[in-house]
Amino acid sequence: MKTLIESMKKLENQGLIRELRLHTGEFLNFSTNDYLNLSSHPLVKKRAIEAVEQFGTGAGGSRLMAGNLSLHEELEEKLAKITGMETALVFGSGFLTNMGVLTALSVRGDVIFSDKLNHASLIDGASASRATVKRYRHCNIEHLSDLICSDNSSGQKFIVTDSVFSMNGDIAPLLEIHKLARSEDCILVVDEAHAIGVFGQGGGICKSLGIVPDIITGTLSKALGSYGGFAACTAPTREYLVNRSRSFVYTTGLPPAATAAALGALEILDSTPSMGLPLLNKAAQFRNRLNELGFDTCNSNSQIVPVKVGGNSKAVTLSKSFERAGILAVAIRPPTVPEGTARLRFSLTLSHSMEDAMQVISLLKAD
Repeated sequence: MKTLIESMKKLENQGLIRELRLHTGEFLNFSTNDYLNLSSHPLVKKRAIEAVEQFGTGAGGSRLMAGNLSLHEELEEKLAKITGMETALVFGSGFLTNMGVLTALSVRGDVIFSDKLNHASLIDGASASRATVKRYRHCNIEHLSDLICSDNSSGQKFIVTDSVFSMNGDIAPLLEIHKLARSEDCILVVDEAHAIGVFGQGGGICKSLGIVPDIITGTLSKALGSYGGFAACTAPTREYLVNRSRSFVYTTGLPPAATAAALGALEILDSTPSMGLPLLNKAAQFRNRLNELGFDTCNSNSQIVPVKVGGNSKAVTLSKSFERAGILAVAIRPPTVPEGTARLRFSLTLSHSMEDAMQVISLLKAD
């Protein structure tokens, strides 16, 4: 216990203490990932309620035991369709998806080339896989190419990247990465967690660019307003994951309400596939105004617009000043972002108006 107390004191001195706080809806929320505001959509809630009435509150077991529901397979079919992939497999969360995919498909002797700013689930999945992990400089194709070409190992090579990076809001150069993966015989895994629903008529960045990676991973908990994760892939890959992915095999199936809520969200996207466009336009206006005023928005090109402030304590102080003004804008600090790059991360959603965005700008200018 003494070590724990000392560790917490060190975090406090570094301005890195994190706390759970109860959010009751009293704030204008710029820290949510509910980009399309679908978690409160009447149809999404209706589908969840209907599923509970029909199937109960839980799946009852792992999907390989007694927990495989017709809802799961219907959702997988819809996810494959919207991403443009052959099939899909639903997991308990986006984190479990990335852990399960990378640990199942890569083995000792393989090499994973991973963007330095990838999400923690990709980092942890790569580390747990027993493959050699080589991290390339963020979105740097030349560095990635050099690492691949200089690697003499005989195992399978993987390139792993987010499409939209969650803390920068920038977009990976996927056309170039896809071309490199094909020329160098690498398996390409793209995490579309923050792009599904927003880009590519709802199908993500890869779909918008017309490229097909080997595996797309994603989550149901952001633009789709529910909970869970998925891997979209080929039929043989899905079969392999069903048999070898430990985070799938040993996890209870996704609850009926979450599954049906995601189906409801996909139903809405199917009827209105361009829902993300007004959101991206709004974010561009917000970002452009911030850039004009000299704020560092970390090369954002999505609905995620960070404002880099540097020091940890400064970020916390700024976040608290926003809170006093009735705005939730959480301070993002290491290890979530690199040292010296603490920031406020503003997530724009369809529920935000431009007046809301201008209020944020006014507070930043006044700081």
